[in-house]
Amino acid sequence: MAALSVAELLAAYRRGSLSPVDVVRAVLAHADAREGQLHALSAVDADGALAAARASEARWRAGTPRALDGAPVTLKENIAVPGAAYRLGTAATPEDAVAGFEAPPAARLREAGAIAWARTTMPDYGMLSSGLSSLYAEPARNPWDTTLTPGGSSAGAAAAAAAGYGPLHLGTDIGGSIRLPAGWCGLVGLKPSHGRVPIKPGYAGRVAGPLTRSVADAAAMLAVLAQPDARDPTQLPPGDVAPRPLNVRGLRIGLMLDAGWGDAVQPEVAAAITAAARAFEQAGAVVEPLAGFTTRDMADGIDRFWRMRSWLDISALPAAQRGRVLPYILDWVAPAAGYDGATVFHGYSQMQALREAANAACEPFNFVLSPVSPMAAYPAHQASPLHDPARPFEHIAFTLPFNMSEQPALAINAGYTSAGPQPLPIGLQIIGRRFDDAGVLALGALWEQLRPAQRPWPLDGA
Repeated sequence: MAALSVAELLAAYRRGSLSPVDVVRAVLAHADAREGQLHALSAVDADGALAAARASEARWRAGTPRALDGAPVTLKENIAVPGAAYRLGTAATPEDAVAGFEAPPAARLREAGAIAWARTTMPDYGMLSSGLSSLYAEPARNPWDTTLTPGGSSAGAAAAAAAGYGPLHLGTDIGGSIRLPAGWCGLVGLKPSHGRVPIKPGYAGRVAGPLTRSVADAAAMLAVLAQPDARDPTQLPPGDVAPRPLNVRGLRIGLMLDAGWGDAVQPEVAAAITAAARAFEQAGAVVEPLAGFTTRDMADGIDRFWRMRSWLDISALPAAQRGRVLPYILDWVAPAAGYDGATVFHGYSQMQALREAANAACEPFNFVLSPVSPMAAYPAHQASPLHDPARPFEHIAFTLPFNMSEQPALAINAGYTSAGPQPLPIGLQIIGRRFDDAGVLALGALWEQLRPAQRPWPLDGA
């Protein structure tokens, strides 16, 4: 029951064969049984969830259900909910820190009848691609192999989704924080076009989006999230985001296997992404190679700008709080103390340089395919695959460009590794032209039909 899709849940509620109360109880029980392994949740509101489930049950009985009525959803800890803890994954935030407003994504889900029953873990300030955090005793774990990370910074959200803690999970992404964990956990993770999902607080490249087990569930969630909210001045006009029927014949698809910088793509990853491209080609698409367009100067400039932004925030903390920040993060930001204005401005300018390069490179194609990351999941107690604060972002070379370019990008499972003790998911990234969120969802849905049979989810029946 906890692992049913949105469509299955809503159909069962409509028939009266299931109640939202039964489903919420099942999700709570399943999560309680798995949390000792996974550490996906920062807070659970069982009483509030059951009260919301009873209200949803009443609406179904009255024939007045909402779009996602009774569907359980988790919210990443940095999604503000009034009165809820708002510590941003770091022990440097005061223990009594709570949100004083409701972030637009949380409001849209609540208004649609989704039941936010838990909040999910994240690393300090969301600045890592793992779940390593100064706030939690243990980092989030990957259900496919609990010695490994689920990815980050939407770490707990991905672990919860892959473990079947209900169908819907909300993450955020500024350089890959939805797509990386989706790729490493075998999930669907959508980084929507910038402004498609209104968000607060906003930042260059920052978006909120779904982490789910299927494209259909991600689409159902996006339809609700993509409603207007004037608090986000970058919001897009309302538009149809439903996946449309897609005729693949004649589509021009770019295949990018070298990002231009960063870690080399491992052979099994390259083989899985190439196999996906060949499947689209056999279905009638025209697949052409796309050379990497990101330069080392772009990547290092953005890294320096982010270091300065975080150094300013952290250095403003009282000494006692500053000392509670994860040591890796402190080591990462430390060089920014010596940056001059020209260095910081040059770093900032590289966001626009990458935006222009990405859009120009992708313009000839309807879609672009790439790996989500160059490698499969890595050990849970590492901050990044290299675990080196001097080289923190070598693994985000395929995801970062599309935050800066504001294009929609979907992570979806391409296959599994064969080396090592446990097969691990390999993520395929589908990138569309700006504003074509419906298109990337449609191509993702087609890939679900074309790809080989998927392995069973690791903890559903264990």
